[in-house]
This record gives sequence, C-alpha cells and structure tokens, in this order.
Amino acid sequence: MSEPRIPTIDLTPWLDGDAQARAAIARTVDEALQTAGFLLVTGHGVDPALRSRIREAARDFFTLPADVKQPYAVKVGGRGWLGPGAEANAYSEGTETPPDLKESLTFATHEPFDDPVVDAEWYAPNVWPAEVPELEALCAEYLEKMAELEKQLLSLLGEALGLEPDFFSRHMDHPTYGFNINWYPGTEVMGEPEPGQFRIGPHTDFGTVTILDRQAGKGGLQVWTEEGGWEDAPFDPAAFTINIGDLMARWTGDRWRSGRHRVLPPPADEPAEELMSLVYFGECTPGTLVESVPPPVGRVAYEPIDSHVYLRGQLDSITVE
Repeated sequence: MSEPRIPTIDLTPWLDGDAQARAAIARTVDEALQTAGFLLVTGHGVDPALRSRIREAARDFFTLPADVKQPYAVKVGGRGWLGPGAEANAYSEGTETPPDLKESLTFATHEPFDDPVVDAEWYAPNVWPAEVPELEALCAEYLEKMAELEKQLLSLLGEALGLEPDFFSRHMDHPTYGFNINWYPGTEVMGEPEPGQFRIGPHTDFGTVTILDRQAGKGGLQVWTEEGGWEDAPFDPAAFTINIGDLMARWTGDRWRSGRHRVLPPPADEPAEELMSLVYFGECTPGTLVESVPPPVGRVAYEPIDSHVYLRGQLDSITVE
C-alpha cells in the first residue's frame, strides 16, 4: 500500500517531547486517519521477545485436543476460548458470511468497578487455561504495556485534531478493554474455506483505537480505502498496526475513518499457513458520552451515544447463534 495512506510513525520523538517533531507527527496522523484509518507505529518500547513468548504459550493451548479446550468455551464478549464457528465479524456491517476461520483466546478488563451494575455487564474474572500456566503473567505484562501505549496514542490523537491533549485520554480513568489472541491455522485444522469465508470477515472495530501485533502472511490483513479498494496492509515486524474504531470515528464526526479491514483465508498455494495475532481493543470508561466534535474539525454530527451501549450492541451483532 502506498506510503501516504498508511505511514509508519516513530513514536520516539513524540515520547521525548520535541515540540516541532510532535507537531509534524500530529499532522501526519491526522492525514492518515482521514483516508484508511490505519497507522504503523514504531518506537513503542514493547519487547518483541514478550510478544513471541505469548504466541508460543498460546499455541500450546490452541493445538490441544478440542475436548481439552471445550471447558473454556464462551460466546463473543466472554472470557475464554472462542472455538471454530463462534464469530462472524462481517455480521456487524450487515454482510452475511460463513463464520470466521479462526480460534481465539479472549480476555478483558481485569479490575472490577465500583458500580455493581457496571460490573455485572463489563467485569468478570479472566479465565486462564491451566494447561499453559505461564500465559497469565506474560499477558499481564503485555496488557500493562498496552494500557500505557493506548494513553500515549490518545494524547497524540487529541493533538492531531488541535484539541486539548487530554480530550480523549481523560475518559480513561477506568476503561474497559478487550484482548484477543487470534489463531489462524491452515486448512488441515479449519477445513477448506467456503465461498466468501475469511479468517476474519470485513468489518470495522468498535472502540477507540486497536493495537495489533501481527505476522506477515499471504492470508493476512487487508485494508479498505476508497482510493484503492482492498489492499494488503504494509508490514513491519517491529511495528504495531494501529487502527481507529467506530467510537473514535463518531467522536471525530467522521473526520477520521473507522478502519475497515479483513483477514484473508489460508492461501490456496500455502494451505498450511499458520498466523497468530495479538489484538488489544481500546475502549473508554463505562458511561462515557461520545459526542461528535463540531465543525470545522468534525464533518458529521452523530447523535450522542453512551459508549458501552454502542459496544454491547456491536458485540452482540457478531455472535453466531
């Protein structure tokens, strides 16, 4: 994909506080998010060895027999194992597809809230597979890094719009989040793809920012732009892929795009290709009212919406009954 549409941004100058460099980065971010809704970021300080260790531990779980994994089975929005056929992401945009060709370990907000009503819907203890005891500590370290990076990105986004630096990050006192480890095995595990079936069907994410650590592959990530249609997303093993979700797009009055994307099925010439992604879905504090920024920054005035009423509706929409 052409560089201007999805640029790679080194966060080091942003984190170091160089005013001129920060302003240049903010301009680049604003331009990129108006087209594809995606960025690559380097200079984030997250150890690649940590990401590798998580993948190794998760793979040990995913390759267990189905009857061993079954006690951890949940539906979308739960905490545990999403087995084959549990999810069809394209449903969220009204596209009927066969279920996504993947398995996931899914985790979420790890600290309870002060409100029992919020807890009832948005908090439950995470379920860590006993068969891979090392996974919990690895993910705890990773999620701490993701929370730090998310706040830095939200501050960057506030500046990119010419707003106060805490315009978005002040809604992060006690945010919810989602964290999926997505396993995309080959056809020997999932079977031959049906017509119109993807590893993940075309969709947009639902929250504020998504931080994706992915692997390169022929059956990998594609991004939609009006200019180019579906194109392979650029890849840098050192970078995180960042995309804007629906809540952020609404917040900016559609100045920024909720990045539409999909993950291709295993390629016909490499049917055994196996990939794994670590996906952190940034959200915000429950009860946050998302109101579109007015013109000249915003372009569309959405009705104000409770962030988590929106999130719940979208999560329900992709569940395969």
